[in-house]
Amino acid sequence: MSSDRQDQDFTDEVEHGEELWNPGHRACAGCGPALAMKYITEAAGPNTIVTNATGCMEVVSTPFPESSWGTSYIHNIFENAASVAAGVEAAYQSFDRRDPDHLDVSDEDDLNIIAIGGDGATADIGFRALSGMMERGHDVTYVMYDNEAYMNTGVQRSSQTPLGASTTTSPAGTESIGNDTNKKDMASIAADHGVEYVATASISNPHDFKQKVEKALEIDGPKFLHVYSPCPVGWSYESSKTVELAELAVETGLFPVFEMENGEITSVNKISDRKPVREWLETQGRFKHLFDGEEGEETIEALQEWIDGRAEDLGLDA
Repeated sequence: MSSDRQDQDFTDEVEHGEELWNPGHRACAGCGPALAMKYITEAAGPNTIVTNATGCMEVVSTPFPESSWGTSYIHNIFENAASVAAGVEAAYQSFDRRDPDHLDVSDEDDLNIIAIGGDGATADIGFRALSGMMERGHDVTYVMYDNEAYMNTGVQRSSQTPLGASTTTSPAGTESIGNDTNKKDMASIAADHGVEYVATASISNPHDFKQKVEKALEIDGPKFLHVYSPCPVGWSYESSKTVELAELAVETGLFPVFEMENGEITSVNKISDRKPVREWLETQGRFKHLFDGEEGEETIEALQEWIDGRAEDLGLDA
């Protein structure tokens, strides 16, 4: 069969419901990031190249000789998903300019280049590569799936781990209340790089998330999306509760959902009767120590104050 015929058959299959994030991967039951991958590929379609940092989504989806990806896919080391995507984009632009007739791609079917990394691979170890990609202006959509720790390597804290969470590198005990920092504001950092479109989303609202992926892909230049993606293993909760916890994080204001364009907030998911963060904390084993003593209560109050401050800055309350 010719390559042209194979390409056409693949396109026809996709148009008739073929999955681009295929079932049979090794993700845990209730895996939030796995849902995020499904929604990203549904929004982007088959004319997509994904570069994916080492992490949960790479490990569960690419055990040799199998792959869950129906798009073109490049696995790269932990810290350089953004750099590899930038290289792909630069090569594509150069190739297209040298021989414009060689790539028969219309404006409406232009190639999507998407870099994907977890919170550790993005906000921490991969931050230098991400910063460079954004500063240089590459036409890449970067998606950070946020499960709030380095889950693949043993639930170590990241700069997205919430205040008070117990992890293997911020264990709760007589000398520690757990993680002692709040989540790094990656959306503002991306906007400060001059990124035209920045947005947050949750796997609890697939329609909103997919719309934001589609919007990002229509914009030239770097784009940054931050999608909230709970992990039942690292957070210690019943796996059937993933979507519920993702939504509760939004309803408490711990994870605000909004859009920024050219550095300005243009859309905010307003919350009526915002719930106290205590309701979200009580659902997870990683926070159980906070409900046993005065220091835990003080930590809950400190987290609530931080959330309230961000809610005020964003105009989150309806």
